[in-house]
Amino acid sequence: MDEIAFHTRLHRAGTLVDVGAHDGLVTLPFARLPGARVHAFEPLPSAFARLSARLAEAFGAVPPPVTLHAAALGDHAGRVTLTMPLVDGAPQEQWASTAKDYRAHVSDRVAVARFDVPLVTLDSLGLDDVTAMKVDAEGAEYEILRGARETLLRCRPVLSVEIEERHREGSTWAVPAYLDALGYDVMFELGGTFHPVSAFDRPTMQRASGDPSVFAASEPYVFVFYALPRETAAAMRDVLAGATT
Repeated sequence: MDEIAFHTRLHRAGTLVDVGAHDGLVTLPFARLPGARVHAFEPLPSAFARLSARLAEAFGAVPPPVTLHAAALGDHAGRVTLTMPLVDGAPQEQWASTAKDYRAHVSDRVAVARFDVPLVTLDSLGLDDVTAMKVDAEGAEYEILRGARETLLRCRPVLSVEIEERHREGSTWAVPAYLDALGYDVMFELGGTFHPVSAFDRPTMQRASGDPSVFAASEPYVFVFYALPRETAAAMRDVLAGATT
């Protein structure tokens, strides 16, 4: 089960948040769900332009239920540097990060581009009906969720969070622990079955280089984690189990 299937299966009308929207892989399916309002965050200018264009192409214009933010999310408001590696001159947009500068990987093959972008917190929007949230931020997940703490406690959305040790060492411990403290059950899917995060074995399930010019990774490579509010997790797991059988 991928992130889109997860969120579709557990969809409830309300506001859906797409953090690291890139060019709309999740934003567009979110926008098509019944009763959905979408806030999509994408700080990289080139990706934001394509996100806007794809929505306009799909719907004739950016639809009124969708709000686009050319900004990064974090745990405070201000400005932040977004760093994107280039490998042999080719932009690696999906590695763009506010949490790492790739300085250690600069070589005759790897260069970096830097962008000064706005930084906001999700809590600052004062949303009161968030039902789902997807986070893909190349190492900045912990700060994003810290800046969404009040929203998570108030709204109790379901979450999918992409967490990789290659982007931030220790993040696969820290982010699930933070969500656990907020009353979330964190799990991952492997072989059609959901497993608690306590079963996640980093040496065999997530081994990869942080160098953007090196693409080798372990098999399996598990990096998407799902979080359910503990008070409704059992019923939601039953729904998901029906979708994977």
